[in-house]
Amino acid sequence: MYVPENYRFPKDSPPRGAPFYPCVLKPLGLSGSRGVIRANNDDEFRAAAARIRAILDRPEIVRLAEPRDGLIQVERFVPGPEFALDGLVTEGQLRTLAIFDKPDPLDGPYFEETIYITPSRQSAHVQAALQAAAQQAVSALGLWHGPIHAEMRLASDGVFVLEAAARPIGGLCSRALRFTDASTLEDLVLAHSVGIDTGSAGAAQPGGVMMIPIPKEGVFQSADGIEEALAVPGISGIAITAKTGQAVQMLPESSSYLGFIFAAGTGAEAAIRLAHGKLSFRINTALHVAQAPL
Repeated sequence: MYVPENYRFPKDSPPRGAPFYPCVLKPLGLSGSRGVIRANNDDEFRAAAARIRAILDRPEIVRLAEPRDGLIQVERFVPGPEFALDGLVTEGQLRTLAIFDKPDPLDGPYFEETIYITPSRQSAHVQAALQAAAQQAVSALGLWHGPIHAEMRLASDGVFVLEAAARPIGGLCSRALRFTDASTLEDLVLAHSVGIDTGSAGAAQPGGVMMIPIPKEGVFQSADGIEEALAVPGISGIAITAKTGQAVQMLPESSSYLGFIFAAGTGAEAAIRLAHGKLSFRINTALHVAQAPL
């Protein structure tokens, strides 16, 4: 297991550049790829640091901030495909529940996650390496009992762990997981928490999810084509979570998605892409009101 070379700096005292490029700047207090920006040189580094600081200085973020939330982490960019792993840890031992492929490249400058597909289509050797890296992360962090969600990249020289957190997969993405006995991920996490053996749940069934990206900034009005998208074979559900009148932004400022597309079966990726193509979204241009001088 490897982790990218990294260091941190306070948002109010940014350096003028990084000691290595390309690199990725990440605000420690945010989630969902918000504020995550790739930089390839000093100019891009300074611009990314300023953009992240502007996000962190928003009043709604400052109100909830803790000391670590003012830190920005810099990591060496690791080229290669990215994966997610969900599992349960019992007495420090990881049991993998699902490995997700992320078929869309995540190379920057922003890192909008879209499609997760399980089971992984990687070789048994690669999947074993991903699981071994996740177990090493569990041991290094001292995680002992409960769910884990890990994000990893497969580079030419091995598996790099980008994140390992004591939580299950976030948002509504867990709806993509159903196990042989029809259990949900939440069923397994709750059973495991009280000591019930979850081994009988079986393997995760083939499926996937798309976090629907926001195509432009503005005010969300409506989504069309939902019935046509639901009619695509393999699609098991669509949840539009954006609300009429809600202001939406693109990454890296965005903190949400328009919704989720769920699919079941071995053709999940193709079904999701076809269904997404049938959806259209009405997003009105937001009016920016300038305050007149007194």
